[in-house]
Amino acid sequence: MDQKMILLVEDNPDDVALTLRALKKNNLGNEIVVANDGVEALDFVFGAGKYAGRDLSIQPELVLLDLKLPKLDGFKVLEKLRQDQRTKLLPVVILTSSKEQQDLIDGYGLGANSYVRKPVEFENFVEAVRNLGLYWLVLNERPPHLASR
Repeated sequence: MDQKMILLVEDNPDDVALTLRALKKNNLGNEIVVANDGVEALDFVFGAGKYAGRDLSIQPELVLLDLKLPKLDGFKVLEKLRQDQRTKLLPVVILTSSKEQQDLIDGYGLGANSYVRKPVEFENFVEAVRNLGLYWLVLNERPPHLASR
C-alpha cells in the first residue's frame, strides 16, 4: 500500500473540517478515516461494530487522537491500542486543545508518541499539521511490521 492512511479521532465537526482542510492545503493526499468517538476508533482498528469484516491488514500509519471524546475518551483509546500486540507500536499523536499538564503527563505515560496542542489560528494549525504529516508520514522510520505495508 503506497498511500499511508491516517485515522483522525475527533468528535468536534469543526475540528474535523479544520484538520481535513489543513491536510489538503499541505497536499497530504493520504486516505483519512474519521472516527467521531473512542469506540468507533477502536472498532475501526480492530474490525468490530460497523467495521466488522474490514481488511485488518490495512491499518493506519498514524493516529491523530483527541482526548475529550464521547463514549470512550482518548486516554482509554490509547490504553487499548498499547495493550494489543497488533497496535502496540502504532504511532499515536495526541492532537488536543487541552492545556492541562496532567493530560500531557498521562498521555505520554500511556504511550503516546507525541502530544500537540491545537493552535487556535488556522494558519498556525495548517503549519502544525504540515509538520506532523512531514515528520510522521515521510521522515519517521516505522517499526518493521508497519513498514512493510
